[in-house]
Amino acid sequence: MSTHHPTRRNVMRAAAGLTAASALGTGGVLASAGAAHAVGDGHGLRIVDRGEADPRMRYYRFATSAIGWNPGVNVLLPDGYHTSGRRYPVLYLFHGGGTDQDFITFDRMGIRAWTAGKPLIVVMPDGGHAGWYSNPVGSNVGPRDWETFHIAQLLPWIDANFRTYAEYDGRAVSGFSMGGFGALKYAAKYYGHFASVSSHSGPASLRRDGGLVTHWANLSSAAVELGGATVYGAPLWDEARVSADNPVQRVESYRHKRVFLVAGTSPDPVNWFDTVNETQVLAGQREFRGVLGAAGIPHEWHEVPGGHFVRTDLFRRDLDGIVARLRKA
Repeated sequence: MSTHHPTRRNVMRAAAGLTAASALGTGGVLASAGAAHAVGDGHGLRIVDRGEADPRMRYYRFATSAIGWNPGVNVLLPDGYHTSGRRYPVLYLFHGGGTDQDFITFDRMGIRAWTAGKPLIVVMPDGGHAGWYSNPVGSNVGPRDWETFHIAQLLPWIDANFRTYAEYDGRAVSGFSMGGFGALKYAAKYYGHFASVSSHSGPASLRRDGGLVTHWANLSSAAVELGGATVYGAPLWDEARVSADNPVQRVESYRHKRVFLVAGTSPDPVNWFDTVNETQVLAGQREFRGVLGAAGIPHEWHEVPGGHFVRTDLFRRDLDGIVARLRKA
């Protein structure tokens, strides 16, 4: 089985002295990929850099009031997009944790080959060093409203600039690790936006084990994203926000969606990040599956050997399921 193990060395350096909970940070930035442009589009975004020479992979960097720096986005187009004249369904694909991961992560891993021949647009945005696909309670480094950027700005921009199906059956959301949490969160909070949701080694429970994942989010965001501030508030949480973001508390929001879950069962005993990450991921996904099952909500799940990494075979299987669920191009 082909696999990719994301390194977390940079997170370890950035979060030295914190617990292993800070391992789910995310998001370095890519160097400029083309001549700078300044284009307004009416969605709160302004293009400041772009690369459109590649026939499939488009690159954009935006200025936005939601984020205090210029986040990047890759848009992977299907084969034949430029000549077909057809509209296509869209997958929003979110990267996971660590300062070594960002919107080019899945390109490095082989997303072009995985999607070859599939009638699907794939949008891969920045998500911050430890943004947790959230608007944080506070920030000491300027705006870091990733939820606003992704949902209120980027999604309508994609629909306005590419031939998409701008509807429920035209969109899926998926991600790895922190990105898997983001996918589950967005699919629940924005029910009418996504017909399919997938979480590859992503946390699904914020309150179990004394709220370990919530502490994890707070510690990592304080260390490498928010300059000491946190996603959910500390020492007291914003309880309403935790509940709104917690997949196991939003179970009815997954009804009539395709739900696809992956977790590892045997973390690497040599890699302590792996052990903490995937042990909690597995427990949380089992809890989530339990509430889905009790509610009679169908879902596909896979528990497989190994720790915290993307499993290429299951990602390809997920892509096939996404294409089958969404409206046809």
